[in-house]
Amino acid sequence: MLNLVSSWESVPTQPPKQHRIIAAIDLGTNSLHMVVVKIDPALPAFSIIAREKETVRLGDRNLSTGELKPEIIKKAIAALGRFQEVAKTINAETIIAVATSAVREAPNGKDFLHRVETELGLSVDLISGQEEARRIYLGVLSGMEFHNQPHMIIDIGGGSTELILGDSHQARTLTSTKVGAVRLTSELITTDPISNTEFQHLQAYARGMLERSVDEILTNLEFGESPRLVGTSGTIETLAMIHAREKSSLIPSTLNGYQFSLKDLRELVNRLRKLSNAERAMIPGMPDKRPEVILAGSVILQEAMSLLGSESITVCERSLREGVIVDWMLTHGLIEDKLRYQSSVRERNVLKLANKYHTNLEYSDRVAAFAQSLFDQTQGSLHHWGSDEGQLLWAAAILHNCGHYISHSSHHKHSYYLIRNGELLGYTETEIEIIANLARYHRKSPPKKKHENYQSLLTKQQRQMISQLSAILRLAVALDRRQIGAIAQVKCEYYPQLRQCNLLIFPSQPHDDCALELWSLDYKKGVFEEEFGVRLVATLAETARSPTSHF
Repeated sequence: MLNLVSSWESVPTQPPKQHRIIAAIDLGTNSLHMVVVKIDPALPAFSIIAREKETVRLGDRNLSTGELKPEIIKKAIAALGRFQEVAKTINAETIIAVATSAVREAPNGKDFLHRVETELGLSVDLISGQEEARRIYLGVLSGMEFHNQPHMIIDIGGGSTELILGDSHQARTLTSTKVGAVRLTSELITTDPISNTEFQHLQAYARGMLERSVDEILTNLEFGESPRLVGTSGTIETLAMIHAREKSSLIPSTLNGYQFSLKDLRELVNRLRKLSNAERAMIPGMPDKRPEVILAGSVILQEAMSLLGSESITVCERSLREGVIVDWMLTHGLIEDKLRYQSSVRERNVLKLANKYHTNLEYSDRVAAFAQSLFDQTQGSLHHWGSDEGQLLWAAAILHNCGHYISHSSHHKHSYYLIRNGELLGYTETEIEIIANLARYHRKSPPKKKHENYQSLLTKQQRQMISQLSAILRLAVALDRRQIGAIAQVKCEYYPQLRQCNLLIFPSQPHDDCALELWSLDYKKGVFEEEFGVRLVATLAETARSPTSHF
């Protein structure tokens, strides 16, 4: 069993907890993969107890529409159903599933995920390229010792290639580029064996597409650093296996830590380009369905290594799926004192985006505090959302005014756009959509079915969450109408028989009548009243009294 990150402390501070079994599924462009792991929370560490893979080729989309093909959707759902059965047999307590570039880019990608949830009861998170890179980093970090040195990581998938620069504590650079083994094969290769013209175009295209990511990596290297290159996933593991078989005639028991040189890679690429798909299939170590895409994948690696100035690459068998496990452990408090920097990734990225758009954080913090207080005090009576939804409300409260960066007019709509396209790391695409919608509806019109951004939410539950939490956010914004912290606290009392909600307002200054805040509450309360079916009454408390038990 590998420690999560052996350079971090792994001495348990509490009595050992029971082992937990978790499954993670990655819906990739080329294949669907699942790992099932046993977590030892006392270390913290996890060991892989089962692996499943099915080559489905989600990236083989309709050429004219870009949509996922019906027969491939059917095959993917069948594979996911089989994965579920395997996980159930091994007594996995939960399955975390993520989808990447193929589903992200397909016009019917969200419909596919909705169908998966409807037919299998399996919720799949759609993640951005940068979020994919972050989880790959976490996965590699769980399987390799970094010795507090910077490392470059390359993950060549079917539809995208992630290039990452990170050390033992943080990822410095996270990039994702739309070059992948399946994508380039389908878009650029029509001859078998490949013609000289197509091969030269393939090389030039891969190099040109990777240049920006490589520049970003190299720019963030500090003087004197020469990080080693780590490679993950199918293409690189296949190339390593072929190399190992040819160099030693032995099948390595593990590819973790295996190295090969750029010189040897160039020789292999030169051989592969001269072979047909059928001839490549005969190479020892070549997996089924890999021969037709291995050339494009190996060219991507060759060009990346050349641009990075790396003469060799080290293989890591852990990647996105294991990173999904680490991320789950972080969010469930199983790595409390380790990875502290990583565990705050959501908060840090929300604040980073707020700073980027010159948001007044002192004001946003007050709004977020009011929103959280109202959320907590009405939980179980007016709504039944949990801490996860409360965190999304916090993020929306911090960012609700960021649209001012573009214009004061319709700034709520600008906030939606900036959040939606802000690459908030640590969140899934659905969560980002929810945060953006909550910010969008902090003022003006409440959510309506005709609004495109509201329509894009797939489930009735998500739409209800937007409607209810945005109504709470409206009140929180009203409570700091002058943006000077005029109100210190608010006490919320609900009377179910009367269907009435009383807000007791406690001013910060003894003689402040908070007239503007009370007016704003009265003006904005209609949406809240309609959403929750209550009458809202706000009154100023006697300043001598101050509640202490409601926060």
